[in-house]
Amino acid sequence: MTEIGYTLSSEEHSAPALVRFAQQAEDAGFASVTISDHYHPWLESQGESAFVWCTIGGIAATTKLQVTTGVTCPTVRIHPAVIAQAAATAATMLEGRFRFGVGSGEALNEHILGTRWPPADVRLEMLDEAIEVMRALWSGEVVNHHGRHYTVENARIYSLPSSPPPVLVSGFGPKATSLAARIGDGYFNTSPAKELLDQYVEEGGTGPKLALVKVCWGEDEQQCIKLAHELWRSSGIPGEASQEFPMPAHFEQASQLVTEQMVAESISCGPDVERHASSIRKYIDAGYDEIYITQVGPDQQGFFKFFEHDLRPLLV
Repeated sequence: MTEIGYTLSSEEHSAPALVRFAQQAEDAGFASVTISDHYHPWLESQGESAFVWCTIGGIAATTKLQVTTGVTCPTVRIHPAVIAQAAATAATMLEGRFRFGVGSGEALNEHILGTRWPPADVRLEMLDEAIEVMRALWSGEVVNHHGRHYTVENARIYSLPSSPPPVLVSGFGPKATSLAARIGDGYFNTSPAKELLDQYVEEGGTGPKLALVKVCWGEDEQQCIKLAHELWRSSGIPGEASQEFPMPAHFEQASQLVTEQMVAESISCGPDVERHASSIRKYIDAGYDEIYITQVGPDQQGFFKFFEHDLRPLLV
Protein backbone atom coordinates (compact mmCIF):
# COMPACT_ATOMS: atom_id res chain seq x y z
CA MET A 1 0.00 0.00 0.00
CA THR A 2 1.21 3.49 -0.82
CA GLU A 3 2.40 5.45 2.22
CA ILE A 4 1.11 9.01 2.51
CA GLY A 5 3.49 11.48 4.16
CA TYR A 6 3.73 15.22 4.71
CA THR A 7 6.14 17.79 3.26
CA LEU A 8 7.64 20.61 5.30
CA SER A 9 8.11 23.62 3.02
CA SER A 10 11.23 25.50 4.07
CA GLU A 11 10.40 28.17 1.48
CA GLU A 12 7.09 29.13 3.11
CA HIS A 13 7.70 28.69 6.83
CA SER A 14 10.29 29.55 9.47
CA ALA A 15 12.31 26.84 11.20
CA PRO A 16 10.35 27.10 14.50
CA ALA A 17 7.08 26.80 12.56
CA LEU A 18 8.36 23.78 10.65
CA VAL A 19 9.27 22.00 13.87
CA ARG A 20 5.80 22.75 15.22
CA PHE A 21 4.16 21.50 12.02
CA ALA A 22 6.20 18.30 12.21
CA GLN A 23 4.84 17.68 15.69
CA GLN A 24 1.28 18.37 14.52
CA ALA A 25 1.76 16.10 11.51
CA GLU A 26 2.79 13.26 13.82
CA ASP A 27 -0.29 13.91 15.98
CA ALA A 28 -2.42 13.73 12.80
CA GLY A 29 -1.09 10.27 12.03
CA PHE A 30 1.74 10.96 9.60
CA ALA A 31 4.76 8.73 10.18
CA SER A 32 7.14 10.31 7.66
CA VAL A 33 7.99 13.77 6.36
CA THR A 34 10.16 15.29 3.68
CA ILE A 35 11.74 18.71 4.05
CA SER A 36 13.04 21.01 1.32
CA ASP A 37 16.63 22.26 1.38
CA HIS A 38 17.29 25.58 -0.37
CA TYR A 39 19.32 28.74 0.18
CA HIS A 40 16.69 30.99 -1.43
CA PRO A 41 12.93 30.67 -1.77
CA TRP A 42 11.58 30.42 -5.32
CA LEU A 43 9.58 33.64 -4.96
CA GLU A 44 9.80 36.65 -2.67
CA SER A 45 6.20 35.97 -1.61
CA GLN A 46 7.26 32.67 -0.04
CA GLY A 47 9.56 34.61 2.25
CA GLU A 48 11.60 31.94 4.07
CA SER A 49 14.52 29.57 3.57
CA ALA A 50 15.98 28.34 6.85
CA PHE A 51 19.12 26.21 7.15
CA VAL A 52 17.55 22.78 6.99
CA TRP A 53 20.08 20.98 9.20
CA CYS A 54 19.09 23.09 12.21
CA THR A 55 15.42 22.39 11.52
CA ILE A 56 16.07 18.65 11.28
CA GLY A 57 17.69 18.77 14.72
CA GLY A 58 14.53 20.29 16.16
CA ILE A 59 12.35 17.66 14.50
CA ALA A 60 14.60 14.86 15.73
CA ALA A 61 14.45 16.15 19.30
CA THR A 62 10.65 16.42 19.42
CA THR A 63 9.16 13.68 17.20
CA LYS A 64 9.58 10.06 16.14
CA LEU A 65 9.04 10.85 12.46
CA GLN A 66 11.11 9.52 9.61
CA VAL A 67 12.75 12.50 7.88
CA THR A 68 13.96 12.70 4.27
CA THR A 69 15.56 15.74 2.69
CA GLY A 70 13.67 16.54 -0.48
CA VAL A 71 16.22 17.30 -1.83
CA THR A 72 19.74 18.44 -0.97
CA CYS A 73 22.30 19.41 -3.61
CA PRO A 74 25.66 18.13 -2.29
CA THR A 75 27.84 19.44 -5.11
CA VAL A 76 28.47 23.20 -5.31
CA ARG A 77 27.23 25.32 -2.39
CA ILE A 78 28.39 22.78 0.20
CA HIS A 79 31.28 20.37 -0.41
CA PRO A 80 30.22 16.70 -0.19
CA ALA A 81 32.73 16.09 2.62
CA VAL A 82 30.94 18.70 4.76
CA ILE A 83 27.39 17.68 3.88
CA ALA A 84 28.35 14.05 4.58
CA GLN A 85 29.11 15.07 8.16
CA ALA A 86 25.78 16.94 8.42
CA ALA A 87 23.85 13.93 7.12
CA ALA A 88 25.70 11.56 9.45
CA THR A 89 24.89 13.72 12.46
CA ALA A 90 21.23 13.98 11.44
CA ALA A 91 21.13 10.21 11.11
CA THR A 92 22.48 9.76 14.65
CA MET A 93 19.85 12.13 16.04
CA LEU A 94 17.02 10.44 14.17
CA GLU A 95 18.26 6.96 15.16
CA GLY A 96 17.75 5.23 11.82
CA ARG A 97 14.86 7.43 10.67
CA PHE A 98 16.86 9.69 8.34
CA ARG A 99 17.11 9.37 4.58
CA PHE A 100 19.26 11.64 2.45
CA GLY A 101 17.47 12.83 -0.68
CA VAL A 102 19.85 14.42 -3.18
CA GLY A 103 19.68 16.09 -6.58
CA SER A 104 21.77 18.05 -9.06
CA GLY A 105 20.43 21.38 -7.83
CA GLU A 106 19.45 24.76 -9.19
CA ALA A 107 21.45 27.89 -9.88
CA LEU A 108 19.02 29.69 -7.54
CA ASN A 109 20.73 28.11 -4.55
CA GLU A 110 24.13 27.00 -5.79
CA HIS A 111 25.51 30.11 -7.53
CA ILE A 112 25.87 32.15 -4.34
CA LEU A 113 29.63 31.62 -3.87
CA GLY A 114 30.42 32.77 -7.39
CA THR A 115 31.22 29.28 -8.62
CA ARG A 116 30.49 28.57 -12.26
CA TRP A 117 27.12 26.86 -12.75
CA PRO A 118 27.90 23.85 -14.96
CA PRO A 119 25.65 22.28 -17.60
CA ALA A 120 23.27 19.47 -16.68
CA ASP A 121 25.50 16.57 -17.76
CA VAL A 122 28.37 17.90 -15.66
CA ARG A 123 26.08 18.44 -12.68
CA LEU A 124 25.01 14.80 -12.82
CA GLU A 125 28.66 13.76 -13.07
CA MET A 126 29.39 15.88 -9.99
CA LEU A 127 26.46 14.32 -8.12
CA ASP A 128 27.75 10.85 -8.94
CA GLU A 129 31.19 11.68 -7.55
CA ALA A 130 29.75 13.47 -4.52
CA ILE A 131 27.75 10.39 -3.54
CA GLU A 132 30.92 8.30 -3.90
CA VAL A 133 32.76 10.68 -1.55
CA MET A 134 29.98 10.73 1.02
CA ARG A 135 29.61 6.96 1.13
CA ALA A 136 33.36 6.58 1.58
CA LEU A 137 33.24 8.97 4.53
CA TRP A 138 30.29 7.14 6.08
CA SER A 139 32.48 4.05 6.31
CA GLY A 140 34.32 5.69 9.20
CA GLU A 141 37.67 5.27 7.49
CA VAL A 142 40.18 8.01 6.70
CA VAL A 143 39.37 9.18 3.18
CA ASN A 144 41.73 10.57 0.57
CA HIS A 145 39.99 11.31 -2.69
CA HIS A 146 41.38 13.08 -5.74
CA GLY A 147 38.64 13.03 -8.35
CA ARG A 148 37.66 15.12 -11.32
CA HIS A 149 35.53 17.47 -9.25
CA TYR A 150 36.43 16.97 -5.58
CA THR A 151 39.49 16.62 -3.42
CA VAL A 152 39.35 15.20 0.10
CA GLU A 153 42.48 14.80 2.21
CA ASN A 154 42.82 12.91 5.49
CA ALA A 155 39.13 13.25 6.33
CA ARG A 156 37.32 11.03 8.77
CA ILE A 157 33.81 11.37 10.18
CA TYR A 158 33.80 10.25 13.80
CA SER A 159 30.13 10.74 14.70
CA LEU A 160 28.40 8.09 12.61
CA PRO A 161 25.04 6.30 12.73
CA SER A 162 24.95 2.52 13.11
CA SER A 163 24.38 2.25 9.34
CA PRO A 164 24.84 4.80 6.55
CA PRO A 165 21.75 6.83 5.59
CA PRO A 166 20.01 5.68 2.41
CA VAL A 167 20.65 8.04 -0.52
CA LEU A 168 17.55 8.78 -2.61
CA VAL A 169 18.26 10.46 -5.95
CA SER A 170 15.85 12.81 -7.71
CA GLY A 171 15.29 12.27 -11.41
CA PHE A 172 13.15 14.65 -13.47
CA GLY A 173 14.49 13.38 -16.79
CA PRO A 174 15.89 10.17 -18.34
CA LYS A 175 19.58 10.86 -17.56
CA ALA A 176 18.97 11.67 -13.90
CA THR A 177 16.65 8.69 -13.62
CA SER A 178 19.40 6.44 -14.97
CA LEU A 179 21.77 7.79 -12.33
CA ALA A 180 19.17 7.14 -9.63
CA ALA A 181 18.72 3.56 -10.83
CA ARG A 182 22.48 2.96 -10.94
CA ILE A 183 23.63 4.45 -7.63
CA GLY A 184 20.55 5.44 -5.60
CA ASP A 185 18.86 3.71 -2.69
CA GLY A 186 15.59 5.23 -3.88
CA TYR A 187 14.04 7.68 -6.33
CA PHE A 188 12.41 11.14 -6.07
CA ASN A 189 10.14 13.01 -8.49
CA THR A 190 7.43 15.67 -8.47
CA SER A 191 5.26 14.49 -11.36
CA PRO A 192 3.18 11.35 -12.01
CA ALA A 193 5.49 10.45 -14.90
CA LYS A 194 4.98 6.70 -15.14
CA GLU A 195 7.53 6.37 -17.94
CA LEU A 196 10.31 7.57 -15.62
CA LEU A 197 9.20 5.21 -12.86
CA ASP A 198 9.22 2.35 -15.35
CA GLN A 199 12.69 3.39 -16.53
CA TYR A 200 13.95 3.45 -12.95
CA VAL A 201 12.78 -0.13 -12.39
CA GLU A 202 13.87 -1.41 -15.81
CA GLU A 203 17.38 -0.08 -15.27
CA GLY A 204 17.75 -1.84 -11.94
CA GLY A 205 16.39 0.63 -9.40
CA THR A 206 15.04 -1.26 -6.41
CA GLY A 207 14.60 1.37 -3.71
CA PRO A 208 11.41 3.19 -2.75
CA LYS A 209 9.91 5.63 -5.24
CA LEU A 210 8.88 8.94 -3.66
CA ALA A 211 6.69 11.73 -5.05
CA LEU A 212 6.01 15.25 -3.85
CA VAL A 213 2.57 16.76 -4.57
CA LYS A 214 1.06 20.12 -3.63
CA VAL A 215 -2.51 20.83 -2.55
CA CYS A 216 -4.14 23.98 -1.22
CA TRP A 217 -6.99 22.99 1.07
CA GLY A 218 -9.38 25.65 2.36
CA GLU A 219 -13.07 26.49 2.59
CA ASP A 220 -12.99 29.07 -0.24
CA GLU A 221 -11.85 27.64 -3.57
CA GLN A 222 -11.11 30.99 -5.20
CA GLN A 223 -9.08 32.16 -2.22
CA CYS A 224 -7.11 28.92 -2.35
CA ILE A 225 -6.42 29.39 -6.07
CA LYS A 226 -5.28 32.95 -5.42
CA LEU A 227 -3.03 31.78 -2.57
CA ALA A 228 -1.52 28.94 -4.59
CA HIS A 229 -0.82 31.36 -7.42
CA GLU A 230 0.77 33.88 -5.07
CA LEU A 231 3.07 31.32 -3.46
CA TRP A 232 3.74 28.70 -6.15
CA ARG A 233 3.18 30.18 -9.61
CA SER A 234 6.90 29.49 -10.13
CA SER A 235 5.96 25.82 -10.51
CA GLY A 236 4.33 26.71 -13.83
CA ILE A 237 7.58 27.86 -15.43
CA PRO A 238 8.37 25.20 -18.07
CA GLY A 239 11.57 23.54 -19.20
CA GLU A 240 15.01 23.93 -17.65
CA ALA A 241 14.52 27.54 -16.50
CA SER A 242 14.01 26.42 -12.90
CA GLN A 243 17.56 25.06 -12.89
CA GLU A 244 19.07 28.12 -14.57
CA PHE A 245 17.52 31.26 -13.02
CA PRO A 246 19.84 32.59 -10.28
CA MET A 247 17.47 34.79 -8.23
CA PRO A 248 13.89 34.82 -6.93
CA ALA A 249 13.42 38.05 -8.93
CA HIS A 250 13.90 36.08 -12.15
CA PHE A 251 11.22 33.60 -11.11
CA GLU A 252 8.98 36.56 -10.29
CA GLN A 253 9.47 37.92 -13.80
CA ALA A 254 9.01 34.63 -15.63
CA SER A 255 5.99 33.60 -13.59
CA GLN A 256 4.08 36.71 -14.69
CA LEU A 257 3.03 34.51 -17.62
CA VAL A 258 1.52 31.90 -15.28
CA THR A 259 -2.17 32.55 -14.66
CA GLU A 260 -4.29 31.55 -11.68
CA GLN A 261 -6.12 29.06 -13.89
CA MET A 262 -2.83 27.42 -14.89
CA VAL A 263 -1.93 27.00 -11.23
CA ALA A 264 -5.41 25.59 -10.45
CA GLU A 265 -4.87 22.95 -13.11
CA SER A 266 -1.68 21.69 -11.43
CA ILE A 267 -2.51 22.23 -7.73
CA SER A 268 -5.85 21.00 -6.39
CA CYS A 269 -7.49 23.89 -4.54
CA GLY A 270 -10.48 24.35 -2.24
CA PRO A 271 -12.63 22.22 0.08
CA ASP A 272 -13.56 19.37 -2.30
CA VAL A 273 -12.04 16.23 -0.79
CA GLU A 274 -12.56 14.20 -3.95
CA ARG A 275 -10.64 16.75 -6.01
CA HIS A 276 -7.64 16.46 -3.69
CA ALA A 277 -7.91 12.66 -3.57
CA SER A 278 -8.05 12.49 -7.37
CA SER A 279 -4.92 14.61 -7.64
CA ILE A 280 -3.04 12.30 -5.29
CA ARG A 281 -4.38 9.11 -6.89
CA LYS A 282 -2.57 10.03 -10.12
CA TYR A 283 0.68 9.41 -8.25
CA ILE A 284 -0.61 6.23 -6.64
CA ASP A 285 -1.69 4.90 -10.04
CA ALA A 286 1.68 5.80 -11.56
CA GLY A 287 3.34 3.42 -9.09
CA TYR A 288 4.91 5.56 -6.36
CA ASP A 289 5.55 3.82 -3.05
CA GLU A 290 5.41 7.01 -0.96
CA ILE A 291 3.63 10.31 -1.63
CA TYR A 292 4.35 13.46 0.37
CA ILE A 293 1.74 16.21 0.46
CA THR A 294 2.56 19.91 0.71
CA GLN A 295 -0.29 22.03 2.03
CA VAL A 296 0.19 25.45 0.43
CA GLY A 297 -0.24 28.45 2.69
CA PRO A 298 -0.40 29.18 6.42
CA ASP A 299 -3.32 26.94 7.46
CA GLN A 300 -1.44 23.76 8.23
CA GLN A 301 -3.47 22.88 11.31
CA GLY A 302 -6.73 23.04 9.34
CA PHE A 303 -5.20 20.78 6.71
CA PHE A 304 -4.16 18.22 9.31
CA LYS A 305 -7.76 17.96 10.55
CA PHE A 306 -9.01 17.71 6.96
CA PHE A 307 -6.44 15.03 6.13
CA GLU A 308 -7.11 12.98 9.24
CA HIS A 309 -10.91 12.97 9.03
CA ASP A 310 -11.71 13.38 5.31
CA LEU A 311 -8.80 12.84 2.93
CA ARG A 312 -6.92 9.88 4.40
CA PRO A 313 -9.93 7.51 4.28
CA LEU A 314 -10.15 8.03 0.49
CA LEU A 315 -6.50 7.10 -0.05
CA VAL A 316 -6.22 3.82 1.85
